[in-house]
Amino acid sequence: MIRRLYDWTLSLAHSPHALWALFIVAFVESSVFPIPPDVLMIPMILARPAQAWGIAGIALAGSVLGGLLGYYIGWGVFETVGQPVLEFYGKDAYFDEFRETYNQWGAWAVLIAGVTPFPYKVITILSGATALNIWVFMMASILARGLRFFLIAALLWKFGGPIRDFIERRLGLIFTLFVVILLGGFYLVKFI
Repeated sequence: MIRRLYDWTLSLAHSPHALWALFIVAFVESSVFPIPPDVLMIPMILARPAQAWGIAGIALAGSVLGGLLGYYIGWGVFETVGQPVLEFYGKDAYFDEFRETYNQWGAWAVLIAGVTPFPYKVITILSGATALNIWVFMMASILARGLRFFLIAALLWKFGGPIRDFIERRLGLIFTLFVVILLGGFYLVKFI
């Protein structure tokens, strides 16, 4: 099923409404859809390299606005479903502790999920459920998703088709390794 969804999403790149499709896919991916907008961005930029920055901007706008929907889902569902379940099991105090810790580090969680292959939608919903400051959430989302989409656009604009395999297979790993090294560096500076 996921493969058919992936192929369908990829086919949208060749549609006359590809820019709208990209915006919609980026929007829904940030809250519920399993296929990332990169699937659409890559063939679109390869077909129209002069529009690389505009395509990345559309993906960014759709993703950040969709992130707000994810935030709202987390906020709304937690209040109506999550909180009563926690109270029933007497675990609401544990969630309060988790919320405090998450909100202390929430900007980092949004940044990490925004650039790595970790599902961004999980963090958008969790940010709403923990009531992470909306402005912190927005700024971290813009920074992370902008970095991801504009780096992909820059690589495709500069190197074209030959870089496609690298982006599809290894860019997520590179981002993940960068985050691990960055966090490891912070840990070393703080605790050693």
